Amino acid sequence: MEDILKKLNSDQREAVIHTAGPAIILAGAGSGKTRVLVHKVLYLIHEKRVQPQNILMVTFSNKAAGEMKERIKSLLASTNNDTSNNPTVATFHSLCARILRKSGTAIGIPHNFVIYDKADQLDTIKDCYEKLELSIKDIRPKAALDAISSAKNQMISEEQYLKYAKGYIQERVAKIYPLYQNLLAERNALDFDDLLNKTITLFRDSPKTLEYYQELFHYVLVDEYQDTNISQYRLTKYLAGKHNNICIVGDFSQSIYSFRGADYKNLEKFKTDFPTAKVYKLSQNYRSTQIILDAAHAIISNNNSHPVLKLWTDNKQGEEISIYEAENEHKEAEYIVKMINNATKNNSDFSLSDVAVLYRMNAQSRTLEEVLLHFGIPYKLVGGVRFYDRREVKDVLSYLSYLSNQQDATALKRIQKLGKRRFSDFEFYRQEFNEANYSETKETLTIIDEVLKRSSYLERYDPEDSEDRTRLENIKELRSVAIEFPNLIQFLENVALVEQEYMPDGQKEIDDKNAITLMTMHAAKGLEFKMVFIVGLEEGVFPHAQSLFDFSDLEEERRLCYVGVTRAKEHLYLTYAKQRVIFGQRNAATPSRFIFELPTEVLEYNNVDTTLLNKEYW
Repeated sequence: MEDILKKLNSDQREAVIHTAGPAIILAGAGSGKTRVLVHKVLYLIHEKRVQPQNILMVTFSNKAAGEMKERIKSLLASTNNDTSNNPTVATFHSLCARILRKSGTAIGIPHNFVIYDKADQLDTIKDCYEKLELSIKDIRPKAALDAISSAKNQMISEEQYLKYAKGYIQERVAKIYPLYQNLLAERNALDFDDLLNKTITLFRDSPKTLEYYQELFHYVLVDEYQDTNISQYRLTKYLAGKHNNICIVGDFSQSIYSFRGADYKNLEKFKTDFPTAKVYKLSQNYRSTQIILDAAHAIISNNNSHPVLKLWTDNKQGEEISIYEAENEHKEAEYIVKMINNATKNNSDFSLSDVAVLYRMNAQSRTLEEVLLHFGIPYKLVGGVRFYDRREVKDVLSYLSYLSNQQDATALKRIQKLGKRRFSDFEFYRQEFNEANYSETKETLTIIDEVLKRSSYLERYDPEDSEDRTRLENIKELRSVAIEFPNLIQFLENVALVEQEYMPDGQKEIDDKNAITLMTMHAAKGLEFKMVFIVGLEEGVFPHAQSLFDFSDLEEERRLCYVGVTRAKEHLYLTYAKQRVIFGQRNAATPSRFIFELPTEVLEYNNVDTTLLNKEYW
């Protein structure tokens, strides 16, 4: 066992050998938190003689849980331990499903319950509409489901929701919520939020059941604690309530999922509920150069609502961070292509898979995709769909294509599926369009706006819903293309040519080993790349316009920037544009406040008007 501990640094070792009582491990980006968790499990089994079945490790994704299991099993085998009996490593949801299958009958949940996915849940919500004689004009089914899910994440029952509902939307949801729960019960079903909340109810209402699981799990380890919501917090508090051997691991500078209910303030609640908790700090970074770490710290230290670690490394100091000022979004993308080509040309060890381009909004990928395609640089999108393949973009393009060519049966079939009333209204517009020969007299941007208005297409989406908001942003970004191609025929021709370039020469798929990665900064969490570009660093883009006047939202935007910066191992490029066409409007841009928060000694300026980077000017 001593040989294994020798592979840990002193801070990691101290965190691993703490086994009695609660512990908080503040693990900075790239500091080896997974190694610490895995070695802590091994230490408990090998040195403290804890039975593997008495150890519980909870994380968020199936992928992370699978990797943890494999690493623990491998280490146990290397130390000649029995690998037939392993600790429980699970996601929150899979753990709760397992508990409810075994013990849920204590609160009336049968062993054979089914778990409803999003599609099943939406179908159930629609059944509620039918029974309540509600119209989707009152509130969209997805919006109602999201409101119920949000309530469940805050552990607000249907009875409580009814009591406190205010305003038109909440009053409608207050009618739907109890019926939705009744229908789930009738169908012997639970949704994903119920898995957690029903387990908490089980522990609350059945002390005997709670005691059984507290005796089963003497040690509870929780990964990515900064991402826990209220119900996940209560669940782990219940499980650790008897032995108090709970270890939470997290980096609260990387708490970026408040829109999913995550609450970084759970750390303060934990300190209150477990006042004897020992705090360990993992500050040594094994990923990035010191200059990148200094830049990340300079940004995140402007937050004051959560603990901030000062990361250090034995890695080389590294090269300066490049700040590039582009004339517009196209020149920004071309600069990225130039830097990538220089890297691949001058370094035989450098691969396109070493590169990531990060952006704040999915809609920003459109220009990047087009320029990369133009220069023949393969790319893959993580957590997203290519711009012109996105459902809402294809819908609008189908309207425009059918306006231009009434023989386009594919476009006609698609828009007919969007609703009879919507199609009927569009048909009236199409007849006016043809009679007045608008394709020759009106610009594409005007036509798009008229189609959206006359078809009521935008009513399909709720701007308060994060997913729908992204779709609305993509539709607005299509307006940006319209500015470049004011003639409708030329606009559609350009789209067709770009779509053709997606898969040239009959190519079916991109080789991930020879492609750069495009993704949002949310999707980048947990990943690392030799070369990282963060684009669109402008006020209103990043930080996002909706966060500019809210302290909490702005701090989360800064944490998101910290996540983006710490993805870079060796080379970091930050870009902004003097002016940018976004959502169909050309705007003069102001460099992001995050650029001003960087120390000048770590920066290299490229094509930059430094008067714009004067803090007093900003």
